[in-house]
Amino acid sequence: MIRQAEPADLAALAEIETAADGMFVPLGIVFPPGTTVVEGCDDPGRVIVAGRPPVGFALVGVVDGLTHLEQIAVHPDHGNRGIGTRLLDAVCAAAARAGSAAVTLTTFRDVPWNAPWYARRGFHVVRPHAWGPELTGLVEHERSLGIEVAPRVVMRKDL
Repeated sequence: MIRQAEPADLAALAEIETAADGMFVPLGIVFPPGTTVVEGCDDPGRVIVAGRPPVGFALVGVVDGLTHLEQIAVHPDHGNRGIGTRLLDAVCAAAARAGSAAVTLTTFRDVPWNAPWYARRGFHVVRPHAWGPELTGLVEHERSLGIEVAPRVVMRKDL
């Protein structure tokens, strides 16, 4: 069940994100401590969840006037069941209803369940010269946190 998050759902999201981040370890990608994206989120209106209690989530914001997917994560115990795709579809549908022209995101270029996965769902790589000022600042912020531990790209799907 894909649904809008409720306040009580927010407490479970960091554990889902941390578990999902563990999937990167065999690829040599280890995230710096303290970079859990959802820890600072106190607005359930920015989160779409899968399940009750949640087993996956998508966290969205607005960057350069477009819907920006800040994070999508599915607990590995519930992976390979289409939950991520349903969450992404829900994000795109909500963005279209809100009048957003596109959805943007940053992701790892070479991780199979990152850029290649998004590309199969209609996203394309956006070169740096086409980034807006907020997106440029976001990428710089990720670098300063040490998140760019492998090649990353900005992607966009026009709605």
